[in-house]
Amino acid sequence: MIESSGKKAVVLLSGGLDSATTLAIAISEGFAPYALSFSYGQRHAVELKAAVRVAASLGVATHRTTAIDLRAFGGSALTADIAVPKGRDAGQMAHGIPITYVPARNTIFLSFALAWAEVLGSSDIFIGVNALDYSGYPDCRPEFIAAYEKMANLATKAGVEGRQSLHIHTPLIALTKAQIIARGLALGVDYSLTSSCYDPSPEGAPCGQCDSCLLRQKGFRENGLEDPLPYPETSL
Repeated sequence: MIESSGKKAVVLLSGGLDSATTLAIAISEGFAPYALSFSYGQRHAVELKAAVRVAASLGVATHRTTAIDLRAFGGSALTADIAVPKGRDAGQMAHGIPITYVPARNTIFLSFALAWAEVLGSSDIFIGVNALDYSGYPDCRPEFIAAYEKMANLATKAGVEGRQSLHIHTPLIALTKAQIIARGLALGVDYSLTSSCYDPSPEGAPCGQCDSCLLRQKGFRENGLEDPLPYPETSL
């Protein structure tokens, strides 16, 4: 791990492949990361254990998990009793917004990150959104991030007083999943510690057929590698 300069940054850490890579990038750029995870009623709550593993492996000194119960609203296969789509091809994934979209999730997460950044005296937030190999989520687009950053700089006491000029870092936003994996491997990310599946088994094993699993496996294949997670044989 590259020694940080002490410049604080809040890094959103789900425990998945993208957020683990984003955390490694923040560290490589000299930031002192304050990792933030959310227990929001997600069906794939095993990702929170992965977030703890990832934070520990990369030497993060401060990692907090905040509880928000988005099951109160539902509206997503991740927060309600709705089936997770399985076995979709690239064309199907590229069409429309899937039911695994959680309403306003990144807006909510960034609001918490903004609050913590203000308390820390930080002007930097890292989030692993991606606008290429993703599932069509509207809150992963560059225009959303730009609009949120503009709003955030009007929203805090620190901003009004000139003590904070917030920048939302999105180092993965224009990368393919294969490029993300290559970047992470170069930075020493251990992807066997991560969890990406939307519908894992009670023991945490990935299903191998949801959009997230399929995109992840595709990224490893394009790097000439095998995903280190233990997928069911029928999904390979």
